[in-house]
Amino acid sequence: MIDLKQFSSAIQQIAEEKGIPEAKVIETIEMALAAAYKKDYGKKGQIIRAAFNATTGDVIMRQIKIVVDQSMLKSDAEIEAEEKERADRMTEAGRALGDAGRGERRILHDDDDAEIPGAERKVRYNPEKHLMADEAKEFKKDAAPGDEIEFPLEFKEDFGRIAAQTAKQVIIQRIREAEREAVYNEYKDHAGELISGLVQRIEGRNIFIDIGRTTALLPAEEQVMIDRYHLGERIKVLIISVEKNPKGPGIIVSRSHPRLVKKLFEIEVPEIASGSVEIKMIAREAGSRSKVAVSSNQDGIDPVGSMVGQKGVRVSTVIHELNGEKIDIIEWAEDPAAFISHALSPAKVIEVQTQVETREARAIVPDDQLSLAIGKGGQNVRLAAKLTGWKIDVRSDKPDTGNGEKAIGNKDEPVVSGTVDSAVVNSMEPDETKELGIMKQESNGTETKPDEPAVKKKPRKPRAKKAKTE
Repeated sequence: MIDLKQFSSAIQQIAEEKGIPEAKVIETIEMALAAAYKKDYGKKGQIIRAAFNATTGDVIMRQIKIVVDQSMLKSDAEIEAEEKERADRMTEAGRALGDAGRGERRILHDDDDAEIPGAERKVRYNPEKHLMADEAKEFKKDAAPGDEIEFPLEFKEDFGRIAAQTAKQVIIQRIREAEREAVYNEYKDHAGELISGLVQRIEGRNIFIDIGRTTALLPAEEQVMIDRYHLGERIKVLIISVEKNPKGPGIIVSRSHPRLVKKLFEIEVPEIASGSVEIKMIAREAGSRSKVAVSSNQDGIDPVGSMVGQKGVRVSTVIHELNGEKIDIIEWAEDPAAFISHALSPAKVIEVQTQVETREARAIVPDDQLSLAIGKGGQNVRLAAKLTGWKIDVRSDKPDTGNGEKAIGNKDEPVVSGTVDSAVVNSMEPDETKELGIMKQESNGTETKPDEPAVKKKPRKPRAKKAKTE
């Protein structure tokens, strides 16, 4: 037999390991003792509670009876109708189980241990659980319907095997529930924060990250497509949501969220923590390129220089964590025209014309800077539009050569256009012209599509002459 006095140190150890309050562990033990006692010595319908003193090891068992009056009880007609309904449900369940040929057998019954109904819900009288109001006044003078009356029970120390197993199951279940609750309470207010973890397992496209007390899920839609994950690898992720569910707290993390870039810079740049430098906006195409707009709240501090660091050490650390993702750091400006001009960096902008009503802007750039302003596949101007929230039309400072305008970007993003002439097209890489759908001008004056390679004609073979026969 286990000495209950030894539970005190065990309770402290469980509370520390699982991170749950000591009172919760004691409550779990009390429930387990009550369940074991009822299994061996209780009667159907009884409400039994245990009070456990972890210091002395003493246990006090009590039976609880609830005070009821006639208005709270079901009539004979209601009981008869309830019995008929229960029989019909069990018959229907039996038929369904027989038709399926498989499934889990369940017994449909009322919860005899449901502790006291509200005033609106009537109950079936059970002398083991209920006490009429006039009888209750003998034990408690001011007893009213709904009150609980306690009756002491003799504590038994020798429990049977089934009772002990019941107590064990109660303890395991309650400890798990308390642990899940503690983990949820710890992380529920941490959404939007950066956390480091180890890649625990990979199931399909889902990555499970060990973040300490629990496991977080990195789903496919929150991953960067070019990243490759390896078991045991340590990575930084952003907590985007914490949900409560029966299997435990569901913690969803991300590697593609723009806020991840901000959190990484907050670690590397002390000026952000002090408040002298502020990240205003971020536009990101995860795995490829990001634009970060920063401003200074203190005179004499260069916000862009603070983010880059001496010899680029600060931004290089962030780029390394993002597996080589390019990062453009630009200075934020109140004036929309100036901000759009900065956002198109590294291209130099001659002039920006804005229409505040429609939030449309036209950026004029040098002819040799047009391809740089547009970027590969329109990425640079697309990110600038995301960052500023303006529709941006990029144009060369030279007159239109007749090639017309070509929309850059996809249908879900701000319409961004630019005039592209033959000189710019010829300076582009083949994959750029293919992505823009532009005909490239060859030196001989012919036009060829980048995705249609020239086909060389094979020379004809001379026909063999037939030998003359005499």
